[in-house]
Amino acid sequence: MSDFLRRFAHSFATLDKHNLQLLDSLYSEDIAFSDPLHEVHGLPALRRYFAELYSNVSHLQFDFHSFDAVAEGEGYLRWTMSFHHSRLASGKVIRVPGCSHLMWHDKVYRHRDYFDAGALLYEHVPVLGRVVSWLKRRMG
Repeated sequence: MSDFLRRFAHSFATLDKHNLQLLDSLYSEDIAFSDPLHEVHGLPALRRYFAELYSNVSHLQFDFHSFDAVAEGEGYLRWTMSFHHSRLASGKVIRVPGCSHLMWHDKVYRHRDYFDAGALLYEHVPVLGRVVSWLKRRMG
């Protein structure tokens, strides 16, 4: 268990569109951030990414489940993200489990998120959602 990961998760969970300046205390200037839908390099680009993310949802919350350090300055967080988006799932809450791989010195310089992009987005878009659900059933 890592104290760094617990502190990071606690601070990250408090982020919203009104306090994105907290990103400066979590991430290094040369942060490399990626997830299944985006890749961002540098703290200014990360600030813009998070500002856009929070402006497109009416609610976004992360619940962290585990904090696993694998080496000095490297670890994983498991989480569930819950959000509301007016144009997805008829505005209902969408919950997506995921995992973040973090690398840090005094701040995080590498952050990679792993989650099902279909469960996050594609399954909740009218018409496309039905196609994605059909494909998942066919592949399962």
